[in-house]
Amino acid sequence: MARPRKPLLSTGRIVEAARALVDAEGLAALSTRRLAAELGVSGPSLYNHFGTKDELLDALADSVSARVDLSMFEDGRPWRTALDDWARSYRAALARHPHLAPVLARGPGRRPAALRLADAVFGALTEAGWPPAQATSIGAALRWYVVGSALGSFAGGFVPDENAYDPADYPHLGQAHLLAERGGTVDERAFTTGLRALLDGFERQYAELPPRTA
Repeated sequence: MARPRKPLLSTGRIVEAARALVDAEGLAALSTRRLAAELGVSGPSLYNHFGTKDELLDALADSVSARVDLSMFEDGRPWRTALDDWARSYRAALARHPHLAPVLARGPGRRPAALRLADAVFGALTEAGWPPAQATSIGAALRWYVVGSALGSFAGGFVPDENAYDPADYPHLGQAHLLAERGGTVDERAFTTGLRALLDGFERQYAELPPRTA
């Protein structure tokens, strides 16, 4: 039997092509017609794998969540170290696919990889002695922080024109035009500063918890 000229359509192939399209052109570029053209198939054939665009977006978002390292919750690292390492891995995954950050910001829903991520964070915190309500709040706060950091660049929000910020109007922004060209360093330092501040605050709260009973 002759082999087909094109690889058979699969869920994984659709997700890979859709993710590449979104990475290159943003969420607005994703449509059934455009994706089918990229794959060299007819539009209706996609519906055998994804009934709606929202189902496809969920799969795209979950493919990003699946790239977040969770080993720090399995190898005995202290809760603070584990959260620090996890937050950085989560941010790195989002940095590779920033256009999908708004989809991940909606929460895990029924997405398996995102639910495993939430379960790992919550489990590590409660096993370390955090009450469930506080563990939930910490997980939410860190997710908001990481996803928010992926929604845009602080440094990239300034234009590189040295004449753009008149000192008569903005006396403290005389060097702001330099931020854009130093964006990676500025944003990384800002993320680290904020993450440390959050973890320091959580550590103070942890020290105030009542002793654990056997």
